[in-house]
Amino acid sequence: MSDETDTKLVTGLWQVVAAHGWHGVTMRRIAEASGVAPAEIRRRCPGPLALLCLHGRVVDQLVLEGTVADPTSSARDRLFDVIMRRIDAMQPHREGVLRLLRDVRRDPLLGLFLLTALPRSMAWMLEAAGISTAGLPGLARAKGLTAVWLATMRAWEKDASTDLGATMAALDRALDRAEQVAKAVRLPE
Repeated sequence: MSDETDTKLVTGLWQVVAAHGWHGVTMRRIAEASGVAPAEIRRRCPGPLALLCLHGRVVDQLVLEGTVADPTSSARDRLFDVIMRRIDAMQPHREGVLRLLRDVRRDPLLGLFLLTALPRSMAWMLEAAGISTAGLPGLARAKGLTAVWLATMRAWEKDASTDLGATMAALDRALDRAEQVAKAVRLPE
C-alpha cells in the first residue's frame, strides 16, 4: 500500500501542474502544495520526473489492491475493469492530468519519458487482470495495452460526464481493435 506521504506528494504534484503547468513544477511548490518537507521530497523523489514515476506507482498500487481477477470472466472484461479502475484512480487529479496532457504535446522529451514508463504500468495492469506478461507475448500484450490506454486517455480528456460513458465506449472500441490485432498476429492467449 502506498503510504500517506506518497499520496500527499502525488496530490501536490497534480495541484501544482493544474495551477502552473508542467514547466511550472518546482520542488518548492510541491512542498507547499503537499505539506511534505523538502528534505523528505528529495529523499523520495529527486526531481519532477521522479514524481511522475511515483504517481505511476501509486496508481498501479491502487488498481492492484482493488482488483480481484474473476477467473470466470473473460480476459477482455477483466482488462476493461482494470483500465476503468485506473481511470477512477486518476479522476481526483483530472485537472492536473489534463494540463499535463496539453503540455506534453509541446514537450517531446517529456512525451518520450512517459511513453517509456507507460508499458511497465500496463504490464502491471495485465497482471492485475490475470493475464501473463511473460516473454515476447507478454511484451506484445503490454505494448498493445499501452495503445489501448492511450486511446482511452484521448476519450477521457474530452469526457466531462460523471458516468464517463464516452470513455468507456472508447475503451470498448480500443479493446475490440486490440483483440483483432492479437488474433491477426496469432498472439497466444
